[in-house]
Amino acid sequence: MVSAVATAGMRQLVWRTHFPMPLSVFFRRTALLMALLLPAWAALAAGPAPNSAAHTVPDTMAQRLLACTVCHGEQGRATNAGYFPRIAGKPAGYLYNQLVHFRAGRRNNEGMTSLLDSLSDTYLREIAAHFASLDLPYPAPQRSDATPAVLQRGEALALRGDPARDLPACVACHGQALTGVNPAIPGLLGLPRDYLIGQLGAWQTGLRRASAPDCMGHVAQRLSGGDVSAVASWLASQPLPANTHPAPGTAQPLPLRCGSEG
Repeated sequence: MVSAVATAGMRQLVWRTHFPMPLSVFFRRTALLMALLLPAWAALAAGPAPNSAAHTVPDTMAQRLLACTVCHGEQGRATNAGYFPRIAGKPAGYLYNQLVHFRAGRRNNEGMTSLLDSLSDTYLREIAAHFASLDLPYPAPQRSDATPAVLQRGEALALRGDPARDLPACVACHGQALTGVNPAIPGLLGLPRDYLIGQLGAWQTGLRRASAPDCMGHVAQRLSGGDVSAVASWLASQPLPANTHPAPGTAQPLPLRCGSEG
């Protein structure tokens, strides 16, 4: 029969394997936490004071969409680093298309899909219109540690493309200033390098798709790993022009057919 001392020792070993805090410290901290929380729980159980004013939350789109700002930054502004894109000021048609793609699973993100799967097309358009209407300043561009040769390669792809590989320049679709084109083509400046690499990689692997014909899928499949890194590094390091708004749409055809123009 295992002695009580051995049993206690085994319990300590198991505890420390999973929770490297001594039991005595754990119990002291738990007691302190309970002492701090009990008054709050008691107040909640008692309900509001008789004379307290009711707290009302404004029923505005900005209030409803606070969940978006957890990832995309305050008012959808994001930052110049990381994996979350700026959505403030993007063309409304582009934002709407992306919401539809997430809801339909053409863009692979379970969190976004779960947020959107019960929302109607009409409400998705309202969300898109809200963020498209925000005219907010951009952060400074990222400082790039890429070599001059890599940046030159990225600049060539962005501004001139590579006709020998059937690669149109980024400016041919995303606007000469690379700030996007209304109604549904996004700007590329002001986006983090890691985000750009992640999205081009997602198109290459099929984790991101758009409505057929998927023009960006066509482009991404023709980019090498070095191309992706180069063009993302160059785009992320470029300053925004004075006018950051998407360019107005034109009747000029795009170099590739795009099912959703984004």
